[in-house]
Amino acid sequence: MILRKFQRGTLSRVVLRHEMSFSSVVVPTQPVPPLAQTLQRYLTALEPLLPPDEIQHTRKMVQQFGKPGGLGQQLQEGLEKRSRHSNNWIADWWVQWAHLESRQPLPVHSNPAISLPRRDYNGWRSQLVFASKLITAVLDFKAKINRGQLPVELMRGKPLCMELYPLLFSSCRIPGPKHDYIVHHGKTRRSPTHITVVRNYQFFQLDVYNSDGSRMTESQILGQLLRIRSQSWKTDKEPMGILTSEHRHTWGAAYNRLIKDKLNKESVQVIEKGLFSLCLDSPVMRISDEKYASRKAAQILHGGGTFSNSGNRWFDKTLQFVVGEDGSWGLLYEQATAEGPPISMLLDHILEYCEQPDPKRAPLVPLPMPKKLYFHIDRDIKRDIEHAKQNLDILINDLDVNVFNFKRFGKELPKQHNLSPNAFIQVALQLAYYRVHNEVCPACDIATQRMFRGGRTEFIRSPTNQTLKFILAFDDPEVSREAKLQLLREAVDAYTALTQKALMGQGIDRHLLGLKLQGIEEGLSIPKIFMDTAYGLATHWKLRTGQVPANTDSVMCFGPLVPDGYAICYNPQADHVHFSITAFNCCEETHAETLALTLKDTLCHLQELLQPTV
Repeated sequence: MILRKFQRGTLSRVVLRHEMSFSSVVVPTQPVPPLAQTLQRYLTALEPLLPPDEIQHTRKMVQQFGKPGGLGQQLQEGLEKRSRHSNNWIADWWVQWAHLESRQPLPVHSNPAISLPRRDYNGWRSQLVFASKLITAVLDFKAKINRGQLPVELMRGKPLCMELYPLLFSSCRIPGPKHDYIVHHGKTRRSPTHITVVRNYQFFQLDVYNSDGSRMTESQILGQLLRIRSQSWKTDKEPMGILTSEHRHTWGAAYNRLIKDKLNKESVQVIEKGLFSLCLDSPVMRISDEKYASRKAAQILHGGGTFSNSGNRWFDKTLQFVVGEDGSWGLLYEQATAEGPPISMLLDHILEYCEQPDPKRAPLVPLPMPKKLYFHIDRDIKRDIEHAKQNLDILINDLDVNVFNFKRFGKELPKQHNLSPNAFIQVALQLAYYRVHNEVCPACDIATQRMFRGGRTEFIRSPTNQTLKFILAFDDPEVSREAKLQLLREAVDAYTALTQKALMGQGIDRHLLGLKLQGIEEGLSIPKIFMDTAYGLATHWKLRTGQVPANTDSVMCFGPLVPDGYAICYNPQADHVHFSITAFNCCEETHAETLALTLKDTLCHLQELLQPTV
């Protein structure tokens, strides 16, 4: 069964959970926003970013596009017709355009990683004990999905679409010459009953269900992991997983060469069909305690390089759990059928499950040896691996990762002043960026569209006019504290209003994309508003941001969208906030540590504004 690809969403939301069968959840279809509304909001979004003369030029172009009987109205009618004949008018287009046709490597550029608090152990035996617990926790989560017992997520009392959950398991992205596609084996006649375990670059097929269909116990799985360890001592094995880190066109060509061999094809299919992958990593390279959190997040994101654990990844796989010998652990996921909220619920379940005492040991019945996967590596595949190793190390060395825990305050501070915590942090990010670069920049935060059937994500744009006014006033000693407070409130409220619109399906970016793609579908030339320099500037996202609310001190990490940009993820807790900031070293203008230090300083100044000490 082949599915179209879906996009990840790290979202701004308040989600409650309700005990009901998610198979019975009914949510409305996603609306097509009014054309005039989107065009007006698009112009408003450009105002903080462009000088007046350029805005005027773009305004004339937008007015021409949106006039009655014009091209915009024609494309709008096409979208409305599409909406009437599909579950979701934009989801398939979005994922095809934004992801399946993207040719960039999956590590750093696409796959997000979540780094969890270090477990209290150090050593390979405890690593395997925890890994066996984690596996049984994930299988327990899957059983709840299969039985329809997963709590339904609610937002403002309304259920969210739960279609993604059954697709998390036994899914994999497949590289193609021009675009990728997704395979999902979870609902085939003979659903997979195995996971893939990889250690020291060596892959194993591990069945996790007994012959009678029951799930294996922790003790059974631990015994099998011990067997895998005994068969995977460090050797000169080629790191096959490195191939999946390549440029998608390059990996697609190598993939076709690889699977021409019957043995290779069988091994690759085992990995693709597995419920998920478990990566048993060697310890994170430690330089200092201060940099450990950054190193840990980076290792989960890309493996740390070809001399570290990057060969323990299969980046095309939807779910990869990483468990290190030093207590480091986390999750790496491919965006095809996974996004922030389902992953968050999965991790919450794992953490709750891990607090439970070990169940009684099952009777020790003979189990077959885990199957080691072998590959036939000819001269061409060897060359492909060497090129992939070089390219991945270049990419990893180019990525600057800075993870820190801001401890002065958390989301309770803005709440005490009736300010949205997410909007407050977004304004702080723009202020910090301005202090470093002396300009504001296009930024995209992610809002969920899962209030609608098949809904994925929408961008929340910043800065707003109100944010720009606040930024320009904040460091001006001539502006009173009371005036600055009022401007801060207006900036936060303006961003909160944009968030509400986006959550209700009234954002502008997916609509603009739909209009553009509708024109292509009708065989028309790309409308001029999308060829305008203003559109290019406004979609050059120098700040890629994502709030990842979770019940634990986790932090998400991914790379910037553009070479001269940043990616910033944050997880606000009651009295602290976890941040990750990434930038590319090849860009002389961007520096993750500089922005991190400025952000800390900025947050302290905002606290002083809200709660003056004098």
